[in-house]
Amino acid sequence: MVRFTLAVLSFSVGIVTAVAKPNIIYILADDLGINDFGCYGQEIMKTPRVDQMAAEGMQFFNHYSGSTVCAPTRSCLMTGQHTGQTRVRGNGGAQLLPEDVTIPEMLKEVGYTTGLIGKWGLGEEGSTGVPWAQGFDFFFGYLNQSRAHRYYPDWIWRNDQKEEYPDNPTNREVYIHDSFTEEGLKFIEEQSKTNEPFFLYMAYTLSHVDLDVPEDSMEPYYDIIEEARPFVNPNLPKGYRNHPTPRACFAGMTTRLDRDIGYLLDKLDGLGISENTLVLFSSDNGPTSAGGADPEYFNGNGIYQGIKRDVYEGGIRAPMIARWPGTIEAGSKSDHVSAHWDVMATLAEVSGATLPKEQVGVSFAPTLKGDADNQDQHDYLYWEFYEKGGKQAIRQGKWKAVRLDRTKIGPEGAWEIYDLEKDPSEENNLAAQKPEMQKQFNQLALEAATESEFFSWKSGKKKK
Repeated sequence: MVRFTLAVLSFSVGIVTAVAKPNIIYILADDLGINDFGCYGQEIMKTPRVDQMAAEGMQFFNHYSGSTVCAPTRSCLMTGQHTGQTRVRGNGGAQLLPEDVTIPEMLKEVGYTTGLIGKWGLGEEGSTGVPWAQGFDFFFGYLNQSRAHRYYPDWIWRNDQKEEYPDNPTNREVYIHDSFTEEGLKFIEEQSKTNEPFFLYMAYTLSHVDLDVPEDSMEPYYDIIEEARPFVNPNLPKGYRNHPTPRACFAGMTTRLDRDIGYLLDKLDGLGISENTLVLFSSDNGPTSAGGADPEYFNGNGIYQGIKRDVYEGGIRAPMIARWPGTIEAGSKSDHVSAHWDVMATLAEVSGATLPKEQVGVSFAPTLKGDADNQDQHDYLYWEFYEKGGKQAIRQGKWKAVRLDRTKIGPEGAWEIYDLEKDPSEENNLAAQKPEMQKQFNQLALEAATESEFFSWKSGKKKK
């Protein structure tokens, strides 16, 4: 068994020796809220393997997604920048450029082999944003987010080539999520035979719509979910199919994701490399009601207001669990305030890589190793989102500020202000009682936001 002890590790960037470099696996769920997992409070869907991961590692309660939708979250994660800076700030249209430094590019500089499996969303075919141009040695998955809505595709990318399954949409023989897991297990096993560390980004598409999962994953929920069948949603957006048992299907999708996360952890244990592998698990944004999904029924956002596309807590407060036996204390919990753009800084610290100057994250490696006294803190966290006129949010300490429809209220418009310690559900807007904080938050927003070549506040959408 490969053993990893604190005795051979320095968490100072640039000092970690080759023998001490851990393998790194980052698992990202799609459209699952913080309360969609048992260890955070879910009572209907069963997630025993994620719950076990929390019991074996550290569970975070103040972790945030990069954005409130898929693509900008992934851009924040990969570049270590928030949405006031990162290249991709909305779904569609933008792509990473050669000058954008990503996590895999950073890790390759210190000897890592890198793999991406699942959904990318940061560059289409022919662009500079494709995974094989952004530091990944291996890619199996979707470039396009819309294609990622389907679980029985007719083709999928394997590196820069299309792997075709022409009859799959009809015959439904290849459930692509299962293929993602198979490829992940294969990547781990192959890399374990080398003397080099690896970075594996498992960007799963579950439980993102379309609602679709093999029958065996739904069956356990037919008897326990009220009104599980039949159900027809008359207000489905164009392109989504009416699933006859949408609640059982969504629960089954989530359980299947949980099962396969367990397969990945079991593979590490079986190969004897768990103690030299940091595994991080999170989700890309809050739960969604699109395509017949029902976050209200499952209470996917828990006590928090808002869902996907909101900058209230329910749209951006994310689960985060870290497992690293022998380094992270089993069953530990953390209230450290962190976000997806902190992952790059954290991985730099544990690997000895050099951080790109453009990133703004704060490493939470001290928290992982139980050294909270030496944990740096953010002055504030910032989000911006360009749909429906544009939204902004800031968290500074216990204070949360939200600004909606920026095109109507202008750059100095009023902020909603909430005390998250007393009011985590953001029900009591204190703006009228805190006039001095309006200027404070406005100044922070002006400081955080930079001009985007792709997105404009004036139009509230991508620039033409």
